[in-house]
Amino acid sequence: LMRPLRGWRGRGIVVRTVALCLAAGWALQTPGGVSLVVPQPNINATVAQNILLSVEYSCRGVATIEWKHVSTWGTTKIVEWKSGNYVNISTVYKDRVTTFENGSIQLLNVGMRDAGYYFITVTEEHGTSTYGTIIVNVYEIIYEDLHFVAVIFVLLAAVSAILVCFMWLCNKSLHLFQKKMTHKLTASTTEEIELETIEC
Repeated sequence: LMRPLRGWRGRGIVVRTVALCLAAGWALQTPGGVSLVVPQPNINATVAQNILLSVEYSCRGVATIEWKHVSTWGTTKIVEWKSGNYVNISTVYKDRVTTFENGSIQLLNVGMRDAGYYFITVTEEHGTSTYGTIIVNVYEIIYEDLHFVAVIFVLLAAVSAILVCFMWLCNKSLHLFQKKMTHKLTASTTEEIELETIEC
C-alpha cells in the first residue's frame, strides 16, 4: 500500500489555509456591489406630457449611470453620467432630459416615438453592474372623440331644456284649466242660489 508523504499532507493544509485567508481578505476588500430599485416599471402617458423615469440605486463606490431607449425605431443612448462628475446627454435629447442624483431622469414633452423600453445600467468603479427596465406607453389625445362628446353633451342639454319648458307649459296649462273650472263651478253655484231665491 502506498501512503501519502507526511510533508505533502502538511503542505496541502498550509496551502488551503493560505488560499482561504486570501479569499476572505479579497471578499472583505471588494465592495458590496450595486443595488437598484425600480418603483414604477410601467408608465402610461399622453402626447406632450412630462414623465419621470424613477429609480433608486446605491453602491459603495462612484457609479456611472447610463440610460438607453429601445423601440421599433431602434436603440438610442439617452444620457450617461458619473456621480458628481460629468453628464453626457445625447443630441437627440438635448433640452428634454433632466438627471437626478438617485439615477432617475425626467423626459419632457413626450411624443409617440418615445414609447418603448427604457434600460438603465448602473456600473460602479470596480466593474460591478446592475440593470433595470421601464416600459413607457404613449397615447394620442384624439380630438375627434372629444368633439363627438361635446356635441352629444350639447344635444342632451338642449333636450333637457326642451323637456323642462314642456313640463312648465303643461303645469301652466293645468293651472289655467283648474282655475277656469273653479270659476265655472263658482258661477254655476251662484246661478243656482239666485234661482232658488227667485222661486222663493
